[in-house]
Amino acid sequence: MSVSIDITGLPATGAPPGSGRAESWGNIVFHTSPLAELSVALHALAEPDHHPGVQGWVTVTTTSLGPDLADRLVQADFLWRHLFSDIFLPFAGLPDRAGRPGATIHEELDDLDRLSDERFVGAALEFGCGSPYAGVVPSPLVDRARHDLALELAAGRGPEQLGFTRRLLEDPPAVRTWVRRLLEDCDEAFFADTWRRVRTQLAADARHRTELLRRKGLRETLESISAALSLTEGPDGTRIEADKLIHGSTTATDPAVGPGVTFVPSYFGWPHLTVLHAPGWRPVVHYPVGGPDPLRPAPVELLERRLDALAHPVRVRLCRNIARSPQTTSELAHAHGLSAPEVSRHLAVLKKAGLVTTRRRGRYVLHQLDVAVVARLGSDFLEGILR
Repeated sequence: MSVSIDITGLPATGAPPGSGRAESWGNIVFHTSPLAELSVALHALAEPDHHPGVQGWVTVTTTSLGPDLADRLVQADFLWRHLFSDIFLPFAGLPDRAGRPGATIHEELDDLDRLSDERFVGAALEFGCGSPYAGVVPSPLVDRARHDLALELAAGRGPEQLGFTRRLLEDPPAVRTWVRRLLEDCDEAFFADTWRRVRTQLAADARHRTELLRRKGLRETLESISAALSLTEGPDGTRIEADKLIHGSTTATDPAVGPGVTFVPSYFGWPHLTVLHAPGWRPVVHYPVGGPDPLRPAPVELLERRLDALAHPVRVRLCRNIARSPQTTSELAHAHGLSAPEVSRHLAVLKKAGLVTTRRRGRYVLHQLDVAVVARLGSDFLEGILR
């Protein structure tokens, strides 16, 4: 499973002969976004268990929030708690921004004000009401079925979220003003100081990736960001693939928003790597900078294979034996009252999942559980499902 960005036909400029540089992708850009970073910071406040690396910041910020601001954050928290609403990337919906966020949070809020009511409401309720991207869908402002579904799904989030959604559908301009004031108050209360601390690191990362793209090309640049990102080239085109537990696709050559892909670094992002792939929006990859072992997350397919391998009770019992010491197939068959072919079949599943190693000792083959891999399984699982 993955989210795919089709970049077939995206202009690429060849490097001068003998320069030692790869092709240059002028429409693939790296920029910081204070509004996007605010969304991840708000998510960290709402779901601190997702972000163990910033627990100190979460504690200090939470205790300093005034009761009025804290209450207002609860009303709109579905915009950032479960997933990240596209309203925090307004530049991606504006063709004249050419994929470049504003330099300040107030510039980006001005961009947010420029989105139409239909686009704002659709983006605000897309994630909050759990609607997957599935082509262009009518706005809940004009389609009664979408309107009713939005209210039904919002009700499952709680009375505050239902009230917010109802007000948004009934009076979008008033709620948009309310949201802007909420985000401005967050900036004044805590985020302005936070952004001053992290923006230098994020800007440096954006410059580094831009230079890497210029010198080494897109493939190496993607690999440097995360092992969850890759470049695939084939007869059906060239794509950026993000390894995630969802299926999705978009194009980087939509004439309605202009060609290109924007990459936005995030200090608070780990373990989340998000991809805006909504129809009619410029693709955006919001990627974490830093975090524990950020470049080596387990691929989702491998994670699923490992969980499936450990779901069988016989294989769990075999793991208990070979975790303690390496054993042969015959030893395991004798210990569990199984035939050697049965044990071999179970071991093959474990080996395919990368959970078991083998080595030869004379005419015997010894099997042993890779304890380090199993120990990482919990963190790999969390990173995979939160990515």
